[in-house]
Amino acid sequence: MGLFSSKKEGGMMDMIRCDEQDYLIWKWRPVGNDINSTNKENAIRWGSSLRVKDGEVAAFVYKQKDGTHQDFIEGPFDDILKTANFPVLSNIIGTAFGGGTPFQAEVYFINLAMVIPFNARIPYFDIFDPRFIDFGIKCAVQYQILTQIKDYKEFVKIHRLTNLTPAELNQKMKPVVDRHIKSLVINIPKEKNVAAVQIETQLNEVNVLSEEKLKPEIEKVFGIQINNLSIDKIDLDKDDEQYHKLRKLTADITERKTLTQVDIEIDTLQAQADVNIQNLQDTQRINTDNLEEQLRIQREEMQRAQKLQTESNFFETHKLNIQTDAQKDILTAAAENMGEMGNINLGGGNNMNPAGMMTSMLMGGAMGNQMASMMNNMGNSANPVGNNQPPSIPVIVYFVAVNGNQTGPVNMQQLQNLVTNGQLQRNTLVWKQGMTNWEEAFKLLDLQGLFETIPPPLPPINP
Repeated sequence: MGLFSSKKEGGMMDMIRCDEQDYLIWKWRPVGNDINSTNKENAIRWGSSLRVKDGEVAAFVYKQKDGTHQDFIEGPFDDILKTANFPVLSNIIGTAFGGGTPFQAEVYFINLAMVIPFNARIPYFDIFDPRFIDFGIKCAVQYQILTQIKDYKEFVKIHRLTNLTPAELNQKMKPVVDRHIKSLVINIPKEKNVAAVQIETQLNEVNVLSEEKLKPEIEKVFGIQINNLSIDKIDLDKDDEQYHKLRKLTADITERKTLTQVDIEIDTLQAQADVNIQNLQDTQRINTDNLEEQLRIQREEMQRAQKLQTESNFFETHKLNIQTDAQKDILTAAAENMGEMGNINLGGGNNMNPAGMMTSMLMGGAMGNQMASMMNNMGNSANPVGNNQPPSIPVIVYFVAVNGNQTGPVNMQQLQNLVTNGQLQRNTLVWKQGMTNWEEAFKLLDLQGLFETIPPPLPPINP
């Protein structure tokens, strides 16, 4: 094979690059050759130029007796084929070949930059209301998935190195995606306890659940990354007869349920109102009973206090009457004794016996004194006072502000003198023990009598 052979025979140096727009995996071949037209298209010359754009990967596949080997060149790359960049290739060809010697290799470009849109619609299938499992209604689902190749080595392992377009990948994915989404939509009414005719209201829930369940499996099975999964529409066939039957049944149940709920709420409100009224009445009754009990206790306390006061007054009066009657009896007895003693005959011849009279008077007086002392002791036992003496009358003293100076203490007699001298007047400030502040004299009850004894001023003397 000569250096200047034609392209189909592995001729002059090649420019290896990919100018395709819509591809995931694309196999390179020399210009003018159809894919897989001849094995000669795989004769790559050492030293050919390789251009890999950013977002691409070039995969060189070498089929040897000991198996298939691969070199991956990530873009951006624009250089000739060198040993430093192709470790696997350098190991295969060794040093037996010259600079332009051709070698057998397949070159594939893998598109990493492309976001692969996957738009599809699942045709009508039946879903069932959990309350009416015999009424299936038709439902269709429209969805979109945006994918991208991230791990190209994993992607190559799954799909192998062969031409692959986004449309072809979508055809592979569609049965798996449709099965998962249909299963999810069919089970939503039961899992979420919603009517089948209201499943459209669960669009957000379906999206969340579909991404949680579908994304891990799709990425594992197809080796691509899902950037976005969106179920755009859950479409019920509202022209279907089954839909209208189920709609009517659901509406009737909803109406009855609503009316029942309203009745329950009304009954609950009425019961609560009755309870509140009863509580209010009980509270008012308890308050009234408490007030009546308080008034009764107050009346009884007042009556008891009045009774004690009356009994105390009666006791003092009764005690005084007893003392008075005793004294009268003592005096009467003494007088009688005096009369009897006066008639005592001490041996004289006359009826009038002066000595007997004197003796009678002395004995009667002694008896009277003894009886009076006994009655006083009885009275003192009822109203004991230390040493059987009446308590001393407390002396009330005041301090008086005279001409801005404090004077005192002074007793009532001294206060009277100050009034007479004009040093104590009605508006003069005074103070005594127990008062919190100085007060004007006329405001104190026990001093008001001082000013009533002041004589009126003398009338003018007419010349």
